[in-house]
Order: sequence, then structure tokens, then C-alpha cells
Amino acid sequence: MAAGIGLLPGIAQAAGPAVPAAQGASSAGATPDAEQKLKGRTFSSPADRTVSTAPSGAKAGGTARTQGAPVAGDQHLSADLYATGEGAHTIDLRTIVSAREYALVDVTIAWGDGTTDTFNTSVMPFGTDLRHTKHKYAAIGSYDVKVTVMDPTTGAEGVNGLTFVTNGTEFTAHEPTRLLDSREGIGTGRAKVGARTSVALKVAGTAKVPAGVTSVVLNVTVTNTTAAGHISVARDKELAEGAETSSLNYVAGQSVPNLVIAPVGDDGYVHLFNAGWASVDLLADVTGYFTPSKAAGYGPVTPTRVVDTREGLGTAKGQVAGYGSFGVQIAGRGGVPQGATAVALNLTVTNPRSAGHLTAYPAGKAAPTTSNLNFTAGQTVANAVIVPIGADGKINIRNGGWNPADVVLDVVGYYTPASRSAFVSAWVPLRTLDTRVNYSWGLRPAGQVPARKPEVMRFEGDTHTPEVDAWAVNTTVTNTTGDGFLSVAPDPNFWSDYENGTAVAPKRPVSSALNWTAGGTVPNLVQTPGGKGGIVDFWNQGWSGIDLIVDLTGYYQTV
Repeated sequence: MAAGIGLLPGIAQAAGPAVPAAQGASSAGATPDAEQKLKGRTFSSPADRTVSTAPSGAKAGGTARTQGAPVAGDQHLSADLYATGEGAHTIDLRTIVSAREYALVDVTIAWGDGTTDTFNTSVMPFGTDLRHTKHKYAAIGSYDVKVTVMDPTTGAEGVNGLTFVTNGTEFTAHEPTRLLDSREGIGTGRAKVGARTSVALKVAGTAKVPAGVTSVVLNVTVTNTTAAGHISVARDKELAEGAETSSLNYVAGQSVPNLVIAPVGDDGYVHLFNAGWASVDLLADVTGYFTPSKAAGYGPVTPTRVVDTREGLGTAKGQVAGYGSFGVQIAGRGGVPQGATAVALNLTVTNPRSAGHLTAYPAGKAAPTTSNLNFTAGQTVANAVIVPIGADGKINIRNGGWNPADVVLDVVGYYTPASRSAFVSAWVPLRTLDTRVNYSWGLRPAGQVPARKPEVMRFEGDTHTPEVDAWAVNTTVTNTTGDGFLSVAPDPNFWSDYENGTAVAPKRPVSSALNWTAGGTVPNLVQTPGGKGGIVDFWNQGWSGIDLIVDLTGYYQTV
């Protein structure tokens, strides 16, 4: 594909100049087991919730009581519980068993899915036994975990429990709907968002987005800009305002959109922070959401081109007329199976004859008032989109400009109820690469990605059995001196192949993730499998060096 098929002025993610150089960022070979860095929240059941039963023969007024009400001869067994999510389906349960007298006890963990684990331990007087026990659930969701500690000799017993929610979440497609537009007073006041100011956007319970969502897919756009800056999106106001990464960057006069998979706070809000020094208008359109319950899992594919109007691929050859639209058969093409409910795409406009925007939406529905990317005359702009698929297996693309433009579509994945590949969100994006800085591990010194070369990055250890199905990363290209485009694809090697010099040369991809022109800073969300060895290639398809920034925002996992 010719250089120039790139990102529209739109939703950017961690962008170059506005993204601080992260300390301790990791790069090729320095990011083993990246998913282990994204721990889930902790669930706890304090010891004072333990219910203790008196041992046989004890003088007690009842059979059970809460901890803190000792009975003569009672060993007073208790269990303090803490649980942390690991990966999409796994619980790491920490049990702290204690007793007032020496006891040799049996511990039973009922995981809430019909299975149990047991172990034996001895506890010294006023001592504790601390251990970690892991369990993998077959399905994501909420589980009531119960731990019983019993001394079989005396009959003394302590019981405690907690409710655990898996890290993994599944996707529900949502017709593109505008939740925020500061120009119209939608979702906030009708006024530009001030410099260094946050907007609290209610998501859960709005526009048929249910309560309990953990992440939301938003197309975020900044417009009416008068100076350079960036936007950060996070679940909490403090996280948004203190973020060391950005969701999109802009310069004066730009309208910039970017797709963001944003964690939702416990109060149902996300926060958008204008980190610039001038006011801007902000827009946000929802296209889907994730919940810790069965819906649709992810299916990754190697990026596959399904539409190119310049060549007549997937539709009629020739530019899409102004205010014209066309349908695209998605189900059954490009690795997308029948029955898929939504498709993840990279949408690109090129050779537009005037300013405008593109909108992707499900077939059989009216065109929404939202947009996925904006462009000016002559621009080549790309943006990641997640689009619900119509009942007939198609989606529609509409040219919202007055004049014709070419359109390119690359499929990168899909969502289907048949998949159990669940999404694990990073509450705060994890910087995995910044070519502008040295890395503390010393495995990659600062330096640009050379022209026509890939930046090879492993996201898991040297494995032959990757545990992650696909990675969601925010990629940004900056410090560009010529035109070009970025391609992202799974690597065909194991990491040991690179270490022992037997790696085969990766094939140059034909799809693009984002495009840039000289002097540009361009971001885009990329969802990509990691190859058989958990390795991803980030190709500089231009003719001059670039700086590349990669922020991990989440991953999909089945096991």
C-alpha cells in the first residue's frame, strides 16, 4: 500500500511530544509477560467477618458467633481473605488462617463454581498460616468464595467468604451513539472545555449502556483547537489528570479522533482531561461496552484488507460519491465468521477532494449522526473502529463530505458469542516502548525505528504456547521527517529464534495501522495477535526513521 494511507485528524492515543518519556519503559525483549503487570483489583473479607463455632463441650450460649466474642476453651479459628484477579479467568486467593490455641486444621476453599480445594496446616497459638491458592474459572463472572477452617479433633470451625469478580469481560456491540458534545451541551455544559480541565462523562445508565459496565468503547474527538495539546481518558479524575500517557494529541486548527477502550469507574463515569493550555471542544461516541458476564468474546485475525475503492476490492471500483454510501459483506470474509456481532476494523480515507468525515454503522440501520474519522481535502487519515454487524452480515460506510473520496478497510478482529476470549483492561495504560528514551534494563538504547524495518517486541516470555489471544495497544508515531505508514502484525518466530540467530525474516505486511506525513504526530488504537511466540512486529513502512510509542491498554485471553 502506498504511503499516505493513515490516520485522520482524530482519535489519537499516546502521542509523541505530549507523552512524557516513561521511566523504566520496556522494549524488544524487555516486556516478557506484560499481562502479569496488569493485576486486577483486590477483593477482601476482613477477619472480623469470620463466623466461629465453639468446639465440642465448650460452654457457649449458641452455636455460632462473630469473631471477637471468645468462649471458654474456644480455639477461635479464623480466616482473613484477600483475592486478586490474574488474567481473564484466574483468582489468586490469599488465606491467613489464625488460632488462639495450637491447632492442626483442615482448610476447604469452595470457589463458587461447584469445585473445591483443600489443604492441611498447623497453626501455633496466636500464630498464622499465610498461603496463596490459585483457581481458574471456566467462565468469567461473579463468584461467592467460601473458606472453612476446621479442627477435626475438637470440632472448632471458622468460616469466611468474599465475592470475587473476574478480570475478564466480554463485549456487547452498541449502535454508534453520541454521549458527549461540548458544542451542543450533550453530556456536559454547552461550552468549550477549558485548559487543564476535566469533563466527567456519565456512561453507565446512559443511552442504554447498562450499569455494571467495566470498560466502554468510545470514539473521542477533539475539535476547534487553537493551540497544541493532548487529551487523557481514565476511569477517575485523578488518573486522567495525572496520566503519563495520552489518548489523543492535537495541534492548533486540528480535529482529531481516536478510538479509546476506556475503563469505567465504579460510579459509572469516565473522565476526559484537556491537558492543553487552551480550551477545546470534545466529542465522544459509544460503539460498545464490556461487562464481566457472558456476551461476545474476541476473535483476532492477521490484518486483512477487505475493501479498497481504488482497486475495486470488496465494492465497486471508484471513489465514494459525496454523501454516498456502500455496503460491505463482513461475515464470512477476512476471517470473520458467520454469527459475529461486531467487527474491529482500521478505516482509512485517502484522496478526498474536500473536507468531510466517514461513518461506519450496521447494515439495516439508518446512518447515525456520529463520525468515525474526519478529513480535509487531500488528507490520508485512518482510525480504528468497532462496528456492530447487521443481521445480514454487512456494515455500511458513508462519506459525509461534499465530494468523492477513496476508502480502505482492514479487518483486525471480530466479536462473537462463540468465543470466550475475554478482555482484561489496564486501569492505567502501561508504557511498553518509547524509542525516544533509554530503557532501564539496557536492552534497547534510545533510537528511531529505521526506514522499511520492523520493531520486534515480545509481550510474553520466551513461550511456545502464548496465553494471550490478542493485545490492545495505543501506537503513536512522532518525530517524522517524511511520509509513511505503520503496519502491525504477529511475528512468525519464537524469541529463542532471535537469541540464537535462527529467526526467519518477517514478511512485510500490506495493511496499515496509521499513516503520517512529514512532521506529524499520529496515534491509533491497534488490536493484534502476538504470533506463535507472543511477539508483535511494528513496521516502519516509510523511507525515513521514526520514533514509536506503544502503550498497552489491555489484552484478550481465553485460557
